[in-house]
Amino acid sequence: MTYEQLVEQVQGIAQKADVSGIEGHVAFQFNIEGEAAGAFYLEFKEGKAYVEPYEYYDRDVLITCTAQTLLKIMEGKLDPVLAFTLKKIRVEGDLGKALLLKEVVGKK
Repeated sequence: MTYEQLVEQVQGIAQKADVSGIEGHVAFQFNIEGEAAGAFYLEFKEGKAYVEPYEYYDRDVLITCTAQTLLKIMEGKLDPVLAFTLKKIRVEGDLGKALLLKEVVGKK
C-alpha cells in the first residue's frame, strides 16, 4: 500500500462517519510509520470530516502508528483505547479529544 492509497482509504471512511454530534473543531494528525509512511490529518468541523495529506501544526492530537493499525481502527476492527494500551499507537496532545475518534470510527 502506498501513502496515497492510505489517505484515499481514510478519506472514504471519514466521509461516511457521523460527526454531527461533535461540537467545535477537532484536528488529528496521523504520523504513519513503515509501509505508506507519511503524515496527514483528519479534522472534524461544522459536522463534517475532512482528510488532507498534510501535516497539521495546530492539531489537538498526534497519533503515531502503522497504516495497518490505523485502518483497523478506522474500520472499527480495533478499539483505539485497546490499541493505545497495547502500544500499537502513540498519542500526544488532548486525550479527551483523542477519545472522540472512538465515537465516530467504524460506524456506518
